[in-house]
Amino acid sequence: MFIIRLLISLSVVFLVLGLFFLILVLVQPEWLMARMRARSPEVLYSIDTNRKIVALTIDDGPDETHSIKIMELLEEYQAHATFFLITDRIPGNEAVLEQMIRKGHEIGNHLTEDEPSIQQSLESFEQDLLNSDRILSQYGEIAWMRPGSGWFNEKMLEIIKEHDYQIALGSIYPYDPQINLAWYSAKFVLWKAKPGAVIVLHDYQKRGERTVEALRMILPELTERGYQIVTLSTLVDSQNGSH
Repeated sequence: MFIIRLLISLSVVFLVLGLFFLILVLVQPEWLMARMRARSPEVLYSIDTNRKIVALTIDDGPDETHSIKIMELLEEYQAHATFFLITDRIPGNEAVLEQMIRKGHEIGNHLTEDEPSIQQSLESFEQDLLNSDRILSQYGEIAWMRPGSGWFNEKMLEIIKEHDYQIALGSIYPYDPQINLAWYSAKFVLWKAKPGAVIVLHDYQKRGERTVEALRMILPELTERGYQIVTLSTLVDSQNGSH
């Protein structure tokens, strides 16, 4: 009986701990974000500002249908975004990239395939970075990169810096690839929105469709609150007094 009670007690403890860490991941409390920023100051999560300004970032495009719809919504609300693109999805969508540039959006490097970068060897990761850079740099100077699935290590940071990139992650991530509910993404973003935040949403096929739906709720509300919705570079420049 003692062994059974011990096993039950341990199961309860692990369940409680699991729920605690799940809540931390989903809620993304400010103290956790502050610790992440302090641990890797060279990674952009957000900026400190009192201005009502946020950066919108869109991962995993381009998509011939939903990237266009996202841009149409952004134009309606005089908003801009940084699109982190996967270069294997560019062939056939070159006109979409040209439209992004023409409409004042920014392009970021999300490597060549939709896979976790942390699982690659350092050699493979560096080659991936260079291959995607070679394609994206045809459209202009690319300053920002986001590793696949958002995970990185110190060696990866060294490689990224060596090739004149800076990692941008974010401070508002509604887990839209995992939680397939546009209303949840919208409510989460609006709940967590604060000056200097970096919002992460996703494009491409069903994810892009949900982002369009979520932005239909997010953009009018943030605009009504007086927020300016900008690219990452504009956000950082605003902190430096350039805008």
